[in-house]
Amino acid sequence: MTHVPVLAREAIEALAIDPDGVYVDGTFGRGGHSRLVLEKLAADGRLIALDRDPSAIRAGQDIGDKRLTLVRAPFSRLAEVLDELGIDVVDGILLDIGVSSPQLDEAGRGFSFRLEGPLDMRMDPDSGISAAEWVAQADEDEIGEVIRQYGEERFARQIAHAIVAARKISPIRTTGQLAQIVAGAVRKREPGQHPATRTFQAIRIYLNRELEELETVLPACVQRLKPGGRLAVISFHSLEDRIVKRFIRDEERGEELPRGLPVRAADIKPGRLRRIGKAVRATEAETELNPRARSAVLRVAERVGGAA
Repeated sequence: MTHVPVLAREAIEALAIDPDGVYVDGTFGRGGHSRLVLEKLAADGRLIALDRDPSAIRAGQDIGDKRLTLVRAPFSRLAEVLDELGIDVVDGILLDIGVSSPQLDEAGRGFSFRLEGPLDMRMDPDSGISAAEWVAQADEDEIGEVIRQYGEERFARQIAHAIVAARKISPIRTTGQLAQIVAGAVRKREPGQHPATRTFQAIRIYLNRELEELETVLPACVQRLKPGGRLAVISFHSLEDRIVKRFIRDEERGEELPRGLPVRAADIKPGRLRRIGKAVRATEAETELNPRARSAVLRVAERVGGAA
């Protein structure tokens, strides 16, 4: 299946692209957003695109645009990548958080409970342990806590118990095995949602350290944006969106000190971001064409203050 970029028009408009500017796509995927950025750039414009998935980088080689620099790296390394490229500040940064359609639709990647395949779930298959390895070695309390925290699953304890009981009988090596175990442990299903949805989501987020990656990159984005530069973040999960929302809010407020503290206003660090508009969600028309857009939220902020 071809990956359809979510909120593409809204995200590109939010970046307010300077044709001669330097931009970062921190989540290249299959290049949907990157191609739209390149359409807005002039000959001297530049786009740096990052992705930790080697298949995404291979797909990007076909673009063949000298303005595009592709780097295999998680976006948490954004500052390091820019340093290696000799770039101090940029005009805009786009982050499209979460899993891409090709990852979900390729059975061999092990992300989907709907497709039978090896239980892997790693965005970078050359790094870290697979979901099968984690499920085999984690204790029941850890499994339950991961599913509860990252999947917001109310039956997390029952699912963890079922996983541990099942692995004593036979190793859990495939997506189908895990999905069947979870389905048997979930007593009440949410309308229109597979009972394994939250569990697969939780394990994927945990193994790929997705929330930690996001918490690491956001301060780096602010630090590397020029005054007036834009940060656009598309998230698909309430935990991700909460992190983005709170970060922008805190950066907008600036340094907050206890009341009554004898500090001059001039000595208090001002906010570094300014919110641009309200959170944007996909239209009904986009959701009908691309069901993945249903939970997408776009938040935009602009760098303010002096030099980064």
